[in-house]
Amino acid sequence: MKTRLALALLALATALPVLAQEKVLNLYSARHYQTDEKLYENFTKQTGIKISRIDGKEDELMERIRNEGANSPADVFITVDATRLAVADSLGLFAPVKSKVLESRIPANLRTDTWFAFSTRARVIIYNRNALKAEDVASYESLADPKLKGKLCSRSGAHPYNLSLVASLVAHDGEAKTEDWARGVVANFARVPKGGDTDQIKSVAAGECGVAVSNTYYLARLIRSDKTDDRRMMEKVGIVWPNQTGRGAHINISGAGMVKTSKNTDAAIKFLEYLASDDAQRYFADGNNEWPVVASVVTNNPALEAMGKFKADTLPLGKVAQNVAVAQKLLDRAGYR
Repeated sequence: MKTRLALALLALATALPVLAQEKVLNLYSARHYQTDEKLYENFTKQTGIKISRIDGKEDELMERIRNEGANSPADVFITVDATRLAVADSLGLFAPVKSKVLESRIPANLRTDTWFAFSTRARVIIYNRNALKAEDVASYESLADPKLKGKLCSRSGAHPYNLSLVASLVAHDGEAKTEDWARGVVANFARVPKGGDTDQIKSVAAGECGVAVSNTYYLARLIRSDKTDDRRMMEKVGIVWPNQTGRGAHINISGAGMVKTSKNTDAAIKFLEYLASDDAQRYFADGNNEWPVVASVVTNNPALEAMGKFKADTLPLGKVAQNVAVAQKLLDRAGYR
């Protein structure tokens, strides 16, 4: 009996260091895509670091990290849109990250000292093929043209996707000109802003409005849909890459940063570097219809290929983020709710 007890105690003592050494990354995620499961599983397979994930809405997660303070278990916060990452940064949630891997693989305009883009979407103009022609809506600026009166549908002006776009217009065209543009857009509304990007696509296809703006990954999702009605709907919708003779189409992102109070900084940086790896970049593109930020990565997504090549705006996302507050104020003044 004593021998068995001694052996059991010895086995437990031997196991304890192993348990203590188990590596875990605490990820706070505002990305809600099923395809990300494989992304995270592959990271654990490659590194042996398990991911303990808390999912939630971005505002709730940011508030949670703030309330947890120095005791927060969070190592990495991941979300969509530069606006949300900029808010997290302004709240002091991120720590600077130095990584030759990230600096060499992610273009300078798609990263800051504290957060990094790992996938992109373009904010494109969509139109009803029976109501308009592509040349009628060749640029974001054209959406304020009086000839589109009563034809424009939109989601809320307060949504981060639209705030980022308008913030980029402020950077390119100036505040006064962008406010005039916003007033023109409001004058062209077919209805009060409501719904998400998919709702705008459906409204354009149904002829409720002639033109709207959408993120490309919503369009790709419908193009790849198993539902016949979705694919037929997309046959009624034309896609315009805006401002191709000038600065290019506005880019929207998914990105992440290391939380300032992280207790696992090595694991956090490894995870961020993994998101820039070829494997992870292909998951973003092929699994969730987003473009990789690493230009050399070869993807296999028929829907993205069907939309063709385009010129992207290379305005640094950090500069876009700086204009978000200005963008919100001018949209409010213009009545873009």
